[in-house]
Amino acid sequence: MDREKLEEKIWQEVCKNKLTCKSAHKIAADSGCSLAEIGLLCNRLKIKIVGCQLGCF
Repeated sequence: MDREKLEEKIWQEVCKNKLTCKSAHKIAADSGCSLAEIGLLCNRLKIKIVGCQLGCF
């Protein structure tokens, strides 16, 4: 999946510049990309990951 489409999917799930960890996992699985790539895009887009399933964020 190209970067623009991936960013669009991320923005569809974002609320108040925040994306849940669960949503990040779903986007990664649906798009076939890694969680690391989702994390990098979120950093570039100034989107904060919340509700971390591992308790890291």
